[in-house]
Amino acid sequence: MRVETVRDMALGHGMRLPDSLRGAYPPRLSAADERGWFRFQRLYDAARHCVRGEADMRRIVREAALDDGAEGSRWLEIQVDPTSYAPFVGGITPAMEIVLDEARSVNSTADETGSARVGVLMAASRIRHPLEARTLARLAAQYAGPDGVVGFGLSNDERRGDTPDFAPAFRIAERAGLALVPHAGELLGPESVAETLATLRPDRLGHGVRSTEDPRVLAAIVEAGVALEVCPGSNVSLGVYREAPDVPLRALLSAGATIALGADDPLLFDSRLLAQYETARIVHGLADPEIAELARSSFRASRAPQQVVDSAVADIDAWLAAPA
Repeated sequence: MRVETVRDMALGHGMRLPDSLRGAYPPRLSAADERGWFRFQRLYDAARHCVRGEADMRRIVREAALDDGAEGSRWLEIQVDPTSYAPFVGGITPAMEIVLDEARSVNSTADETGSARVGVLMAASRIRHPLEARTLARLAAQYAGPDGVVGFGLSNDERRGDTPDFAPAFRIAERAGLALVPHAGELLGPESVAETLATLRPDRLGHGVRSTEDPRVLAAIVEAGVALEVCPGSNVSLGVYREAPDVPLRALLSAGATIALGADDPLLFDSRLLAQYETARIVHGLADPEIAELARSSFRASRAPQQVVDSAVADIDAWLAAPA
């Protein structure tokens, strides 16, 4: 969400926001310890609780697509846990139908508005019971399709819950043809990545950057063709790495990993997608051909329709071939 939208919704619903979402914005975060993650989660929950009905839900989907489109992005995959909004719209099914309907509306007018097109992922939470994840996976499977749900994820603090317990939910999503996109390898090290690879069989990993701490795990990622959603700004904001140069983007690329750059949570990290490409160029020294390949690989790792991918790749190639 835009910070202005959070403030507007809070005012409209008579809610008080933490100061770090008001006068002290942007927040200073670190998840290097449990207390740090709690601070992040508290702010995330404060923002999420401002979304209290259909109009709010539609607004944040539309604004997210417009904001990414304004930066030049063609495709945005948003990850939704419908249990957060179910109490305000009559259940998890209506919640997903609202998000999917707004995504279709955005996509039908993207050429006119300049917004990014939107794909919708459904996510379960590690801090909830695995049986809830199975319920969500069944709902995701029910709406699976190119203009419906395109993927199924597992989010929240990876130090919570036992990853293998969520495998049955991922098998439901897998049978429905959904992209499997759990988080792993951010707050925990390569052992978390290895366990996720073995039990959830992901297509992508949210983060996965700490796989570089074990060459065998990183090699397994590359061999399996698992893409990594690398979010440099998020990694530094949460204290996973102390400074931007410490994010192992170059090491992952050198190992042959497929990378999709992402901004993670622009509201709380105050860092959008374009800033991640600027970091790749300025901090990590990627030249034009490497920047172009990052953009191409982001599309290859996505569930964007083929015509969107083909059009974007053609424009990436044209950008690379143009005079400096």
